[in-house]
Amino acid sequence: MKSKAIFISPWHLSMKLFKTLRLLFLIAVTLLGLSSCQSFRRGSDYEFESKYSLKKRKTHISCTAERGGTAVIKPFPLKVSERTFDALFSSIEELLDAPYRSGGTTPEGFDCSGFVQYLYKQQFRMILPRTTGELALLGSVEPENNLRRGDLVFFSIDGNNIDHVGIIIGKNRFAHAARTGVRVNELYEPYYRSHYAFGGRIITPE
Repeated sequence: MKSKAIFISPWHLSMKLFKTLRLLFLIAVTLLGLSSCQSFRRGSDYEFESKYSLKKRKTHISCTAERGGTAVIKPFPLKVSERTFDALFSSIEELLDAPYRSGGTTPEGFDCSGFVQYLYKQQFRMILPRTTGELALLGSVEPENNLRRGDLVFFSIDGNNIDHVGIIIGKNRFAHAARTGVRVNELYEPYYRSHYAFGGRIITPE
């Protein structure tokens, strides 16, 4: 018995080829989409945020007693009254244009960590560590889209270490002791955007 030859028209071949190519295209787009989602935040801010989230973080802080005496240990984030919380931002405004001084911790001259240390001690009696690297290990790491007033923002100017810190005072605005003195800048300014690392929360209003 002779077998019958199967004839496939050029049109059917074209349609099959089209469907195959379309399927391969959809698979490629899907894979590309998945990979781009995974790498969407692979910049320095994501790397620092992830790294510091996994580090052993300090969950408590020493605070001086209200009337002197032995310091007390309190958990992060430290709950503060609305009055003292608002006073923090009034104090920042009063300190604008205070000069920069390496190692400075007073209104006569601040460096970035000295500025933070001074304000949080004055308003909340917190005994904060002296260096920016130590400050970066306090409390919780907060995503940039969850930052609120009073949170700290950290930067890596050299690209390897946390070496600058500021205080969020409003949406995308932070106060800090720069080389030109105490000032306010926007997180989205190109210089700070390129060096931004992550945010941290150590206080919360009651």
